[in-house]
Amino acid sequence: MQQVMNVTGITGMKRPEFDICVIGGGSAGLVVAAGGASLGAKVVLVEKDALGGDCLHYGCVPSKTLLYSAKVAHTIRHARRYGIDSAPPAASIKDVMQRVGDVIKTIEVHDSPERFRGMGVDVIFGAGRFVSTDTFRIDDRVISAKHFVIATGSRPSIPPIAGLDTVPFLTNVSVFSLEEPVPELVILGGGPIGIEIAQAFVRLGSKVTVIQRNTQILTKEDQDLSEIVKQRLEDEGVEFHLGSTTQRISGLAGEIELTLAAKDGQQRSIKGTHLLVATGRKANSEGLGLENAQVRTQNGRIMTDNRLRTTNRRIFACGDIVGPYLFTHMAEHHAGVVLRNTLFKLPAKIEQRVIPWCTFTDPELARTGLSETEAQQLGIRHKVYTFPFRDIDRAQTEGETDGIAKIITDLKGRLLGAAMVGPNAGELIHEYIIAIAKRMKASDLSGIIHIYPTLAQINRRVADARMKEGLTPGVRKWIKRIFRLRGTW
Repeated sequence: MQQVMNVTGITGMKRPEFDICVIGGGSAGLVVAAGGASLGAKVVLVEKDALGGDCLHYGCVPSKTLLYSAKVAHTIRHARRYGIDSAPPAASIKDVMQRVGDVIKTIEVHDSPERFRGMGVDVIFGAGRFVSTDTFRIDDRVISAKHFVIATGSRPSIPPIAGLDTVPFLTNVSVFSLEEPVPELVILGGGPIGIEIAQAFVRLGSKVTVIQRNTQILTKEDQDLSEIVKQRLEDEGVEFHLGSTTQRISGLAGEIELTLAAKDGQQRSIKGTHLLVATGRKANSEGLGLENAQVRTQNGRIMTDNRLRTTNRRIFACGDIVGPYLFTHMAEHHAGVVLRNTLFKLPAKIEQRVIPWCTFTDPELARTGLSETEAQQLGIRHKVYTFPFRDIDRAQTEGETDGIAKIITDLKGRLLGAAMVGPNAGELIHEYIIAIAKRMKASDLSGIIHIYPTLAQINRRVADARMKEGLTPGVRKWIKRIFRLRGTW
């Protein structure tokens, strides 16, 4: 009788079993579960596959491990640049992917069920669904909680291309399980996943072709920055077909053919031994019984307010299931917002102004705040300042001089956004993340001492460009007159 009452949602007559029920064991869900348990909440965590989610098993961790192995091969291949003789590297996909797996196993200890159970979290494996506005069922178990948190993540979105369902293809889920050689890799999609994988495989010896419907890769970035990445990949051997639509795909394993149509209507055929589909992500919202919980979705993603509350105020959602920024660091940020709202009843809101990210190609491309393109589209009066990596001494010593740093300010010099493409851009951007979050001006960074010789000097140098702009001939003339200077300029 008690179970029937829970299923029908009549739980107001008894205290909920848990303080928080987390549905999904990826980055967002694990942070909520661990944080809630450490603060004294009674937490249950439900996961249908394995803890760690896409980031650990199919995303950030394996892709960055693969990229690093590829960078080692690339460095060896071009060791003569640094005055060192070496034999061309022999890369084995099987051995490289073995290393990827080893790194995953090392890190996944932190996400193990045993660790979370040791924290006091009740970990349940299985696929469940809401059966009412305040109950969730997994097999024969019905869970009631003060708050539910949906953190079920996302998966690869497969486009409706004729013939795609008849040929073997890879996604970010399966590519890291490869063991056989990959002579010719064709990639559908020019976003971060596709471009990172493209550079990794071309450096490991594959012939790589990237097909992109847009005329630009990395479309969320300013084109002058994404073009630097594209040029590097082209120099390394990647072939691009931009502004092209894939009309049909055919063939068998090892012999796949794609028919493309360019914007001018011309058709061409592309062949490869392997095909990777990297055309976006789809939210994992199906099968959760959201209609029973009165939780609304839009295009598959759960609708929330800026406190991450769904249309059912006792149910929150966070991470990729909410979007639009599908990054692990945003999932972790979402988790913190959820914890403050659910446990402490604080009206915490998600950050919407200073969102950082990085595409981990070589050179890396990182950004935070407004881009130049966005400032133009929004009609915001702004100024843009840039500085090249080639004029940074540390970049010269390491032979990594491709790229620029760019800042966008308002007319008074207050920072609105920053972006850079260059060596270690994902690390260097953090100085600007703080500066923009604290509403600092470019002049604030100009006055800070930066260690020489470091790549971080570029952050001060690009900020200096704003200061030097004000040093007009007229201003210099007055400086000479006031301080009785005798220079010739």
